[in-house]
Amino acid sequence: MSDSDARPPEDAKARTRGSAANAGTSVGAIFRTIKAVAWSFIGIRKSSAYQEDLSKLNPLHIIAVALVAVALFVGGLVLLVNWIVAK
Repeated sequence: MSDSDARPPEDAKARTRGSAANAGTSVGAIFRTIKAVAWSFIGIRKSSAYQEDLSKLNPLHIIAVALVAVALFVGGLVLLVNWIVAK
């Protein structure tokens, strides 16, 4: 029995974790999540794009980005109302 037979097989994620080929993946996933949340705010989304988002995006990322987007939206509305009332 050789040394390679005794070692447990590595999965593909473990081998590519931290590699240069995988460096931009998380940034791309964040931008896809922001794009999906922005389209959801507008209310325009193709069914095929929605199905693709379901398979590719992490639900926790969607919730986090949506909460930040809602906070920015509400904060912007508060600032707008304060600016209009102050005049």
